[in-house]
Amino acid sequence: MSKEVIHVDGNDVMVREDTAKAFRFTHWGLIIAAIGLGLMFLLMWIFFIRAASDGKIESPSQIANSNAAR
Repeated sequence: MSKEVIHVDGNDVMVREDTAKAFRFTHWGLIIAAIGLGLMFLLMWIFFIRAASDGKIESPSQIANSNAAR
């Protein structure tokens, strides 16, 4: 089985290939989850700021329906 080097806590560590893949998968998963949560938080704040600016809290579907009725 082949070996790979991963960087853990400032040290280079020689591990098996499957362990290195699992290590990278975990790190990329955490990064992608953080990006997704950040985007959801940003969209939530945009919605609330937009809702607060006109005094009405409407869902996006209600906004679309009111724009279509005009």
